[in-house]
Amino acid sequence: MRRRGTREVDSPQPWAALKPTARRTRPAAWLAAGICGVLAAAGGIGNAPQARLQAAQGYEALFNGTDLSGWDGDPSLWSVESGVIVGSSDGHPLRTNSFLISRREFGDFVLRFDTKLRNGNSGMQFRSERTAGWTVRGYQIDFAAGKGWGNLHAEGFPRGLILDGWQDKSEFSVRRGWNRIQLRCEGHRIRISVNGTLVNDVLDPGPLQGVLAMQLHRGEAMRVEFRNIRIRQLARD
Repeated sequence: MRRRGTREVDSPQPWAALKPTARRTRPAAWLAAGICGVLAAAGGIGNAPQARLQAAQGYEALFNGTDLSGWDGDPSLWSVESGVIVGSSDGHPLRTNSFLISRREFGDFVLRFDTKLRNGNSGMQFRSERTAGWTVRGYQIDFAAGKGWGNLHAEGFPRGLILDGWQDKSEFSVRRGWNRIQLRCEGHRIRISVNGTLVNDVLDPGPLQGVLAMQLHRGEAMRVEFRNIRIRQLARD
């Protein structure tokens, strides 16, 4: 049964073969307000008191602030600077997208992280499959300079854009500098928030388990940063 306020993507075709759709979802106001309230309560997760609060709420840090333990990526592209994960293709032109990939897989969860994009196109993969080298395919939260923040994308599949989270939504909430993303996955329901604004709420018949991965996009030299990466795993019904 479709939950109120969600957009359901339903097709007899295999998930990987589904054609992209640009339909936008307009979630229920009460749901958006509830998630905004949770994010506001978690306001400064970079400081110690808030980190302890989130740990008490069951959140686990996926980045230790020191090195890339728990992640795997091209060492010429990914590093840690001043407690922040930095992906940069400056001086290293990419012909294919390259990813920093989690060594663990996750199913149902709430993921929170901050990201800052200097330029170009990046994203956070989830419930994805590792392929050759430092590449993956699967779901992605997209963020691109001047467009695309909060889009739900199928990296490495013909589907491409699944649902637009930018127009009329995250275009009004994205700011220069750091932006906070929250992703909630429960079964086939996927919810994406950008700076407290719920921009995608969809039921999609895709994979239910997989890796996380941060993206450096091929093409122009680019730089992206990530911090405060925390996850709370949810029990599956």
